[in-house]
Amino acid sequence: MALTGLDIYKLLPKTNCKKCGRPTCLAFAMQLAQKKANLSDCPDVSEDAKRVLGAAAAPPIKLVTVGTGAKQVQVGEENVLFRHEEKFYHPTGVAVTINDDLSETAFNDRLKKINSLKIARVGTETEIDLVAIINKSNNAEKFAEAAKKVSAGSHLSIILSSTSVENMKAALASCAEKRPLIHGANAANCESMAALAKEKACPMTVTAPTLEELADLADHAKKAGVEEIVLDVSGNNPKEMLQKLTKVRRAALKKNFRALGFPMIAFVCDEDPFQEISLASTYLLKYAGIVAVNVCDPWAIMPLLTARTNIFTDPQKPIQVEPKLYAVGDAKEDAPVLFTTNFSLTYYTVEGEVESSRIPAFILSVDTGGTSVLTAYSGDKLNDKVVAKAMADAKVETKVKHKKLIIPGLVAVMSGKLQETLGWEILVGPREASGLPSYLKTVWRA
Repeated sequence: MALTGLDIYKLLPKTNCKKCGRPTCLAFAMQLAQKKANLSDCPDVSEDAKRVLGAAAAPPIKLVTVGTGAKQVQVGEENVLFRHEEKFYHPTGVAVTINDDLSETAFNDRLKKINSLKIARVGTETEIDLVAIINKSNNAEKFAEAAKKVSAGSHLSIILSSTSVENMKAALASCAEKRPLIHGANAANCESMAALAKEKACPMTVTAPTLEELADLADHAKKAGVEEIVLDVSGNNPKEMLQKLTKVRRAALKKNFRALGFPMIAFVCDEDPFQEISLASTYLLKYAGIVAVNVCDPWAIMPLLTARTNIFTDPQKPIQVEPKLYAVGDAKEDAPVLFTTNFSLTYYTVEGEVESSRIPAFILSVDTGGTSVLTAYSGDKLNDKVVAKAMADAKVETKVKHKKLIIPGLVAVMSGKLQETLGWEILVGPREASGLPSYLKTVWRA
């Protein structure tokens, strides 16, 4: 049973020393109960209290790390069911499968294709995270060779999938240092797989037909010494998979049921790639820590990565571009200068319309905390002084020989004050970005 804030408060020193960074011990206790603080923040807590509070202070969902270095994948440690309640912290890992029974040419071609699965969205490049090596041949030598090729030929983290302990042991000999996720433990082989995972210090998955059996297997793996466990809820019935994903998340967060307090993985396979990506996106949103798909085409991976980007952004912190001066096309000293805010959607809408005009231009991204033009203006985050500072920081006057600035039509009311502050001629642009191509071709050129 989870401890309440008052239960935790009774076990704290009650000195209100503020060493934990909170104003009172009660405030610290409340944050500890909400999993928003760590017990280690309190330097004066007693050993008896540590023993009692240790489990209560731990995150409801265990953090699991797959891989090493820059491309390691961390999943779990989420605190809420819905993003608007707070935010989601660890983006779902996206994996693409590769079978070990492919010919050498086919294997190399697919691995090369997997390595290049990257997309750019609102100025941010994102890519898949893992390669799931499937022991389809059921041969230890082929599995080990595939693991060796992926380990040497890919920057991505690795999932090793096999129900054979001997085959898994052979594959780990080639890539254990990459800390792959060991996938394939079930009721029949859990003890041996757990021993192997502990020996190699790797995370592992467990799978079972029911949630009760899944909880038991996770408990067995934990007792065997494996701390980082991922629950495999894969299956052929989308409805059942979605129910499992939701029930596990709810049990961990709402009931503090530690036996299911682990991130989950879902393997998705469908003959129709559209259906496969649709299901994978659904599981990503609710609540898979890792999704693995067979489809390996950029057009299919793009919506999956886009869905991940959308759901794992902080709803209270808009996506922003770096506030600076951007050149669109071959902008020279006679190119027009426009400004907009650094809200990504606003900036890239403006940039797209300027590009379509085929007139090289400079766009000044003004730092408004990632808010749109009207929102920034109404909140006084966009005014003549803010624009003047942005102009000075970007050294705009050294980039062009004229002194003309095009401002968004929605803030035409700023034109007089801005002209007075800057000493530049202010041109009021269109109210909507869609009017920029026509504006640049007629008003500016005139």
